[in-house]
Amino acid sequence: MVSWSLCAGAFCADDPSASSVDAAADQLSEPDTPRTPQRWKVELRRQDTDRGTEGQTSNTKLRFEAYPSGPLSMLRLDLPFPDDRSDFLGSPFNPHLGDIQLRAATRPIEAVGLPVSTFLELTFPTANPDTLGQGKYQVSVGMETSVSLGSFSVGSTTHKMSFAPLVQQVVSVAGDASRTDINYTKLELALRDGWKNYTLTLTLKPVVDWEQDGATGAVTELEGQMRFGRGWAVALMLGHRTWGGNIPSTYGTRAEFTLGRMF
Repeated sequence: MVSWSLCAGAFCADDPSASSVDAAADQLSEPDTPRTPQRWKVELRRQDTDRGTEGQTSNTKLRFEAYPSGPLSMLRLDLPFPDDRSDFLGSPFNPHLGDIQLRAATRPIEAVGLPVSTFLELTFPTANPDTLGQGKYQVSVGMETSVSLGSFSVGSTTHKMSFAPLVQQVVSVAGDASRTDINYTKLELALRDGWKNYTLTLTLKPVVDWEQDGATGAVTELEGQMRFGRGWAVALMLGHRTWGGNIPSTYGTRAEFTLGRMF
């Protein structure tokens, strides 16, 4: 029987380049490799966003993740604090509470030789004032996996390449009747290169908005990550609209800085 150890989010306990399913993929190829799991993580994220759609504005976010044993691999709480101003630089020293999100992810199972994980996410219209949120209770379900693309060496450094696709469906189920209903499908197509304590990830995120008769849009993001002593890690992400206009979860330009600590 294959034994899988799991981590989630941007920073993995023993491999900062790995997502939750990346870690499981490593275990598929190296089932006897011992891992030392770390139980929870805290992140501080700062996003500066230009021309964002509803709910996509400049904000500061606190993220808490726990990695329990059993069928659930990860529990996440996101506390966003959108700026009072919605321009690119925003007003980071004048934040307000945004829409709180909860996510639970399952431990990957093997399907066609790949580790496949599912997740359920709930969004609550807690923004104050409510104009800084979407005004809707939202339910989201998703599925992700990771495919190893092999490795190559540059000098004494070994680079591990992987492809990590994700599909997510988001719908609103209640809330302010005067606000726009939400019903869209989002894909994430991530190409990741990991070496030593570094990771470089290029991700295309297409979105299909069913409330606009299947109109599409997409953003492309490039993120670099670095892990350093005692579980600390930093990441810098730059994103830009690839195509489309007013499509949910997209934006014109975004810069994001993340500081995280694993415990």
